[in-house]
Amino acid sequence: MKKISPRTWQSITIVLIVIGVLVMAISGMLDKIIGKAVDPLVGVQGWVSTRVQAIVDFFTLPRDVTTLMQQNAALEAKISQLQTENLQLKQQLVETEILYALLDFARDNPENQYVAASVIGKDPSPFLNYLIIDHGSDKGIFKGMPVVTEQGLVGRIDAVTASAARVQLLTDAGSLVNIRLQDSQTEGQVSGSVTGDLSLERVSASVTVNDGELVFTSGLGGAFPSEILVGQVVSPEVKENELFQTASVQPSVDFSTLRAVLIITNFQAVEIEPLVP
Repeated sequence: MKKISPRTWQSITIVLIVIGVLVMAISGMLDKIIGKAVDPLVGVQGWVSTRVQAIVDFFTLPRDVTTLMQQNAALEAKISQLQTENLQLKQQLVETEILYALLDFARDNPENQYVAASVIGKDPSPFLNYLIIDHGSDKGIFKGMPVVTEQGLVGRIDAVTASAARVQLLTDAGSLVNIRLQDSQTEGQVSGSVTGDLSLERVSASVTVNDGELVFTSGLGGAFPSEILVGQVVSPEVKENELFQTASVQPSVDFSTLRAVLIITNFQAVEIEPLVP
């Protein structure tokens, strides 16, 4: 019998090993063996990776925090700038809307000539109702000129300098306007007061005055043009044995929010002197 050489045995062994490996791979046993062999290596790799990352964070985190703080400060500054710009745009939008409203009013009332002016101040006295505007005699503004907005009557020019003017408001205690009631077609007067309230005066008790009735300037007396809206009647009352009835008048103009006005420059106010010296 021929003796099998060692090389042949070696080849047979390798073939058997390969067959065994294939069988284990097909049956899934090889994955389990490889997994058990690799698990310790994976654990060591994870441990090393964690320690390395900790060292990297130790040296880089302070720098990152400083960078983040700088970026945060820059973002906050940008946000503040954008908020300021937003407020400015809103302000410009409001001013533009006001100017358009005044322009529309001037177009709807072409019989008058107007000069637009901005409100730059208010009289600090609690007993006076005056506004300061940024146009004066240099712009052709003179005492006695009526002042209006698209909402209605504001008052009249009371004093003038070269570059500014003072407006006596309709609500001032020294203000008196001759008016006409729209529904009853009755004439009367509206006067201001120390408190800024408007009162209806000189309307006969026999006249029916409706709550909410519109009040317009009558043009009598020469102080104001006719047909300018003054306000609305509130709570008319007829007292027994009184010749005239009383009522409050709600102004059509919101004086607390006035930003710009129109001065009627082609109206010449008539100053009536007392007949009796």
